Amino acid sequence: MVGITPVRRTLVTAAVGALFLSVLGTSGATAEPAHDLYEVRGAVTAQDRSEIAATGAALDHVGEDTLLVTATPDDVEAISALGYDVEEFDSPVPLADPDPGYTSYAELVGVVDEVVAAHPDIAAKSVIGQSHEGRDLVAVKISDNVGVDEDQPEVLFVHAQHAREHLTVEMAVHLMRLLTDGYGSDPRVTDLVDGREIWILPNVNPDGSEYDMAGSTWRDWRKNRQPNEGSAALGTDLNRNWAYEWGCCGGSSGSPSSITYRGPAPESAPEVRVVADFVRGRVVGGEQQITTAIDFHTYSELILWPFGHTYDDVTDGMSQAEYDTHEALGEHMAEANGYTPQQSSDLYVTDGSINDWLWGDQRIVNFTYEMYPRSAADGGFYPPSSVIERETARNEEAVLRLLDYADCPYRIIGEEAAYCG
Repeated sequence: MVGITPVRRTLVTAAVGALFLSVLGTSGATAEPAHDLYEVRGAVTAQDRSEIAATGAALDHVGEDTLLVTATPDDVEAISALGYDVEEFDSPVPLADPDPGYTSYAELVGVVDEVVAAHPDIAAKSVIGQSHEGRDLVAVKISDNVGVDEDQPEVLFVHAQHAREHLTVEMAVHLMRLLTDGYGSDPRVTDLVDGREIWILPNVNPDGSEYDMAGSTWRDWRKNRQPNEGSAALGTDLNRNWAYEWGCCGGSSGSPSSITYRGPAPESAPEVRVVADFVRGRVVGGEQQITTAIDFHTYSELILWPFGHTYDDVTDGMSQAEYDTHEALGEHMAEANGYTPQQSSDLYVTDGSINDWLWGDQRIVNFTYEMYPRSAADGGFYPPSSVIERETARNEEAVLRLLDYADCPYRIIGEEAAYCG
């Protein structure tokens, strides 16, 4: 990939080192197999990449002719057996001390309380459930007449399904402040807050994100912190645990030691179940009130839309007009932030994702944002906190464009009469 000048070790050396770490455990916390970062060469198509993802490795970044994957020794062996060249990747930006410029869970709760106290007429906090370790899962509602459930289009923003993706929490903080501080002074923000009910879930994996921050270095932790019966490996990948085409298509792992472990059953992760129940609870009079949504992740600077479990554009549950709406709105937002817009499965197949569930189960037009950086060279999952203000502000216009179309997303392709009455 452009701009990356890694030092590489051979596959045998990497695997031996990782196996040694697996004996010691990860940061001394558990005897589960260690994972490490690898570069894979020879995967040039979505089908190639899906084959690699099916081993249980997490595909962190897709380059022109290489992949970066987070994988266990077993994953590495499986990828190598498929015929791909695999080498351990020594990032030019190695894991460092957790950056105090990033917002911890306690600090996030403080920000939420501060925003609500400063803007009680348009912002309200609710606790929608608890994480596995008992932390509150918080929702922030922003709307005029915030205490009233009005008949207005609703928009959902979900943050930090994956623990190591801390920039997504900063995106939530930025949105809360943008939509409240701008109310009454910015005409566009004021009109949107007056005409929408906006829900921000600023951290849906607080156990994982707190664990990731708690070591002497970042711990590169992705999953939640839920034990798995019969295994020393902890955690479920929340974004493989959703109850639409769960485990259907090789886009997740059935092994608890995998970083993409989908859990023993759909919604087995309490955090997923809480958020899913919240979304289902927004069905009023038989109609889902949430019309549009964004699930924020890092990294690679992409805007993705469903489906992820199939390469098909038009398929069961997705008509041509519905696909065209996602595509047009994704491209419209990408014009604002410079991200690359594409269908999720253009990268590789995933199953059990929130992206597919929000559309396939709830008919919510939705997108995944893979935020800054574009590559590992700029920090991967751990860019310096000095970029937070710039990279969250970069998404302002893109998010406002989604809010613009929340009244009828199909308006972007001229099909409002057919879909919105």
